Amino acid sequence: MRWFLRPHPELRAGDHSGFLCTLAQCVPFALALFVVGIELSPAHFLYTGPILTATPALAAVTMGPKGTTSAAVFALAVSVTTATYNHAWGTQQVYTNLLAISLVSVASVMASSAIATRRRIELDQVRRIAVAAQEVILRPVPARLGPVRAASLCLAAEAEAQVGGDLYEAVQTPYGVRIIVGDVRGKGLNAVREVAAVLGAFREVVHYEGDLVEVVNHCAAALQREAAVPGAFDEEALMEGFTTALIAQVLPHEPTMQLVNRGHPPALVLHQGRVHALMPTCPLPPFGLEDLIPPHPVKPESHPFLPGDRLLLYTDGVIEARNRYNDFFALPDVMETAHARTPQEFLKHLHQQLIRHTEGSLADDVAMVVVDRLA
Repeated sequence: MRWFLRPHPELRAGDHSGFLCTLAQCVPFALALFVVGIELSPAHFLYTGPILTATPALAAVTMGPKGTTSAAVFALAVSVTTATYNHAWGTQQVYTNLLAISLVSVASVMASSAIATRRRIELDQVRRIAVAAQEVILRPVPARLGPVRAASLCLAAEAEAQVGGDLYEAVQTPYGVRIIVGDVRGKGLNAVREVAAVLGAFREVVHYEGDLVEVVNHCAAALQREAAVPGAFDEEALMEGFTTALIAQVLPHEPTMQLVNRGHPPALVLHQGRVHALMPTCPLPPFGLEDLIPPHPVKPESHPFLPGDRLLLYTDGVIEARNRYNDFFALPDVMETAHARTPQEFLKHLHQQLIRHTEGSLADDVAMVVVDRLA
């Protein structure tokens, strides 16, 4: 019964709301089973027609057209079965019940279809607005940045209609190519403000600050200043909000890159057909959670980045994507089997594999930046 017991988008506000919605969807079928119990008991002389007639109408309130149709068919089947069991065929009451259930069922299915269509149109409009708003803040990275080729990809979750908190940017500076990929906890206006604060600080400071750690500190300070503005964030965002980020710097004249990881999934490097995860040797907290650890000196971590190597920065929506069997997306394996020649082709391949893995239903937003070292 799972294929039609699906809550409307408006009812997916949380686990508690989802439980109540599922409970409400079971009510029509519980009523029909209640009628079966009465009709098959010595109390079958009770008139249960109005209860069965209400079954498809109740289903139309909490279920879509498929669920409403299933409830209607179930109600008709119960009416026919109980009439046969009680040898009631030929009475006016039976035919009146069947006619009433049929009429209410047709009306309920039509009403449910109209509601579902209207909600789908409204959700599509909200999604288009969210995508347009996100494109104002995020922009595709340039295809060529000094010694590297680059490409970016951002996908919105199918289950959400709010602006997500994924962020990315790649900029060529006098100190090398600097890249940031991050993920703000939450969605909506709070996430937009945090994304704008981090990207604004990053885009400004990368051009005049030579120390990569100071670039990171400027981004963290920008978030702190934004949080200090009265009314900028709601109480939940102030108490529980944080932003993970990974900042990379590809040095222009050395086969080396530097990384500063603030609680983000590790970067992946494809070197000679093998993928290596660049795990931080000294884990650092995300932005907004600096008070969790005592202050200590921070230095960028250096890693080889040779001509022909490929660097991938991504958000957790990629590696936490699951299929119907609850298996995570095997990003390193997919990277190793990809034979795309350009970063754009590579991201297109990852996109196709990700959609195939999740069967087109992403549970979280996805952002990726890929960088190929040319010289």
